[in-house]
Amino acid sequence: MSSPPLAPPGWSRWLVPPAALSVHLSIGQAYAWSVFKPPLESALHLDGTQSALPFQLAIVMLGLSAAFGGTLVERNGPRWAMTVALVCFSSGFLISALGAQTKQYWLIVLGYGFVGGIGLGIGYISPVSTLIKWFPDRPGMATGIAIMGFGGGALIASPWSAQMLSSFGTDNDGIALAFLVHGLSYAVFMALGVLLVRVPGADTPVAGASGPGDADGVRVSARSAVRTPQFWLLWVVLCTNVTAGIGILEKAAPMITDFFADSSTPVSASAAAGFVALLSAANMAGRIGWSSASDRIGRKNIYRVYLGVGALMYLLIALFGDSAKPLFVLCALVVLSFYGGGFATVPAYLKDLFGTYQVGAIHGRLLTAWSTAGVLGPLIVNWIADRQKEAGKHGASLYTLSFGIMIGLLVLGFVANELVRPVHVRHHHVPAPREAADDQRQQPA
Repeated sequence: MSSPPLAPPGWSRWLVPPAALSVHLSIGQAYAWSVFKPPLESALHLDGTQSALPFQLAIVMLGLSAAFGGTLVERNGPRWAMTVALVCFSSGFLISALGAQTKQYWLIVLGYGFVGGIGLGIGYISPVSTLIKWFPDRPGMATGIAIMGFGGGALIASPWSAQMLSSFGTDNDGIALAFLVHGLSYAVFMALGVLLVRVPGADTPVAGASGPGDADGVRVSARSAVRTPQFWLLWVVLCTNVTAGIGILEKAAPMITDFFADSSTPVSASAAAGFVALLSAANMAGRIGWSSASDRIGRKNIYRVYLGVGALMYLLIALFGDSAKPLFVLCALVVLSFYGGGFATVPAYLKDLFGTYQVGAIHGRLLTAWSTAGVLGPLIVNWIADRQKEAGKHGASLYTLSFGIMIGLLVLGFVANELVRPVHVRHHHVPAPREAADDQRQQPA
């Protein structure tokens, strides 16, 4: 097992967020997969369901690799984790390039979805524990900065990918070359994080820390955490919040078009694309804004906002959204800011409940809620919309039932958040003397 790189004397903790951002801005490309869908469908004669497979598998693998690899990330440190993420994520693009070049779509699914998805999961959790250790005074802000990168990665990748496809062409050769450039470029960019990241040593002064270990004495292992009701309550909280957000995000362009199809000023394709860009910006801003606010008002209170106000936003869209575009857009932006904020705040919530001992591994296990929501959200909205269309309905009525379900899920999440209590002392981990000494010499990632 590798040793995590310790910070030398005088090393600034503010170098850790850029290291984390180099990874998260790269793997955040996943949210821009839709740019490749039309060219792939045309070049390989795929339908919309088939062209979505690489993205869906990548999100599933994100949750699974984060869950099963979380303990290894803790044990080996952030540099090891970022290296694994770099190799898997970049290799996924290179395998996909070969698949596009040879017209073997299964290679694209394997490369981007399976191999790249492993890179997504390991890369996503790689800096979390380290950031919390460097910023015990502002854990919400610190994790928000990094996870903001995942939300904002698409703002870079989407126009960049579109420009490459415009320059290289949208046939198999052009798609393959675009995948190749992505793989090589992200490898270089992620390497910056690998080289830059450091963990605090036993004697490293850290602002806001009162001494070794957790100031409140909470120290829960990942194995013990999954046996607590608090973990599963947070699982429900995250799953419901993500399901509600992804229900809008995944179908944003056709949704706003459907809502105002019968109005005097229907939404054009370019305006729908602009709406999607606004949602991405809200997603990114919510990750740093709301998570930073949680440092002041508390994690339970901020999730009351995400879930309670989120349910209200969905209700307003369902009742009045088709009669006022500004109201529809505003409510959707708020929901997406809560979606991003929920991702960024949950590591700090876990730290509050379980301590920093194995918070990265616990976070990884919790991300299975994301995998579930990634399937559940689009399934609810798309399946119900298809059934309503078959029944002869159109416009906003395609989404009334699914929005009602989303409101119910958010209320369920709100109740789960209210039930969260401090972890009972019987779940706390008491280290043996040698283990305690090792913890001080080698801080986990």
